[in-house]
Amino acid sequence: MSRTRRRAPAAALLLPVVLLATACVRDTETVVVSGSSTVEPVSIAVAERFADDWDEISISVDGPGTGDGFELFCDGLIDINDASSAIKPEQIEQCEDGGIDFVELRIANDGIAVLTNPDHAAVDCLTLADLYALVGPESQGFTSWSDAQALAAELGSDTPLPDVALDVTGPGEESGTYASFVELVVEEFNEERGQDAETRPDYQASADDNVILQGVGGSATSFGWVGFAFARDADGVKMLEIDGGDGCVAPTDETIGDGSYPISRPLFIYVNVEAAAESPALEAFVDFYLHDAIDSVAAVGYVPLSDEDLAATRERWASRTTGAA
Repeated sequence: MSRTRRRAPAAALLLPVVLLATACVRDTETVVVSGSSTVEPVSIAVAERFADDWDEISISVDGPGTGDGFELFCDGLIDINDASSAIKPEQIEQCEDGGIDFVELRIANDGIAVLTNPDHAAVDCLTLADLYALVGPESQGFTSWSDAQALAAELGSDTPLPDVALDVTGPGEESGTYASFVELVVEEFNEERGQDAETRPDYQASADDNVILQGVGGSATSFGWVGFAFARDADGVKMLEIDGGDGCVAPTDETIGDGSYPISRPLFIYVNVEAAAESPALEAFVDFYLHDAIDSVAAVGYVPLSDEDLAATRERWASRTTGAA
């Protein structure tokens, strides 16, 4: 099985727009948002509320993936990139090459939910070593959970892994959720083992979080991962606890908010500074996003920032502090 390329779902477009040229965007007072499918629901909720007061400005939102969004953003084709992982050095370089200065704005917290089927009673908690052994770069070809037992034990885990089929469904490489999983799990082990920072290539990858949830629910001994907000109210899946060295921790608003859940992560929007300076519409939208509509984060199921972190985000935008934080 191979990864499928993430495509922007047509249904995700709040207000359709053709990305022909930045000049066209300015003339029609359109703000264009793309990137992460994880952050997409927040931006859509904000855009819908913004439209109530600013009906002369159109907002386009879609979610082809964090990486695909950065491609557009660093080429100057969109105003805002939603991102479920922080910008990477190669993406910073691409933006520099494209002459794009940006402000990085943290807008929410999220966790990566590791999933299996509710009927899979043999597994309730996994260590980071288990996760690496099951879907890291050394697990290619593993077809049962128990195939990962020796590798997990070598990495210090004593979790018993059952001798049942391992059916993996997860996000593809263009996804910020994929990138965060690699950063938070795989990079704990790969370098010292002489491996690349990547997952095994032989699993069913999808551009659609709902498809991943369906894949996990469709196999009695499945394994998968999506953002916590997509999994928290989903039917047919079980969220596993994760042990990062201090015992098993379930993903909740509280454990993600305080960082005690081992695979928690921040969510971001990246704003083109020059575009904001030239477009009152874009500036107004970001102001609205960070003040009037920031409660949309909780409304769509994500974990709000602490008062201190939100104040830091607002100050970063007010001062137009460019670059990665």
